[in-house]
Amino acid sequence: MISGRERLLNYAVLTVFAVLAMVPLLGVVTSALTPAAQSSPSFTWPKSLDWGNFATAWNEGHFAAYLRSSVLVAVVVVLMTGVLAILAGFSFAHFTYPGRQLLFYVTLVGLMVPPEAFVIPLYFNLRGAGLTDSYWALILPQTAQSLAFGVFWMRNFFRSVPVSILEAARLDGASDWRILWRILVPVGRPALLTMAMLVFMWTWNEFLLPLVMITDENKRTAPLGLAFFQSEHTTQYSLLAAASIIVALPVVALYVFLQRHFIAGMLSGAVKG
Repeated sequence: MISGRERLLNYAVLTVFAVLAMVPLLGVVTSALTPAAQSSPSFTWPKSLDWGNFATAWNEGHFAAYLRSSVLVAVVVVLMTGVLAILAGFSFAHFTYPGRQLLFYVTLVGLMVPPEAFVIPLYFNLRGAGLTDSYWALILPQTAQSLAFGVFWMRNFFRSVPVSILEAARLDGASDWRILWRILVPVGRPALLTMAMLVFMWTWNEFLLPLVMITDENKRTAPLGLAFFQSEHTTQYSLLAAASIIVALPVVALYVFLQRHFIAGMLSGAVKG
């Protein structure tokens, strides 16, 4: 049982960390609302608020096209990773076949290899297949990168489900396919949403692959577009802050919307190793 003093100490520590996390965010928001004439690289409280910085950054930075590309790539990567991770995770968790453990550990190698190690040969491979400067040059590699985590995550969740539930379903005549999609997937909604959110965030924030694979301006993703916008507006700090908020807002909004499921999934997805 936690005493009142311990609870008070916990709240005090959490408050300190919350303030430390909010101060930089407050600085970015304040800078984005500062009129261009008052803009500076240091933290200053604006005399008036200029909401027009967001419209200017949106129009000059062509973020409508960039955000559309990012949404398309991220959604497809999440869907492909989710389906493949569910199937592979279920296989590794509840089927026995030769080489299962070895194949699982080989899959986990994807968690340990950084993109910088294979981006150059990957570029030549995709160029040989005629896929560079297309959305598939972003979707396929990022699906492969995310799949290692997705398989590990879903395998752990499926192993945490009591075996008695599966045995009862089999006694009722349910096939493995029916058990997976009618029982395990609905029960695993928090874990699935957590995985989807993490994969969406990683895909959305990816910078290296779009930089190497994409030359068409209309196919640039939001982080890549932000980098080009920054190079063109080096000293216009208000516009840079507004553009940064535009790029980060979808991920923040998704986290706020799925926060409860995210916390539940973090607790359920790592029950068993």
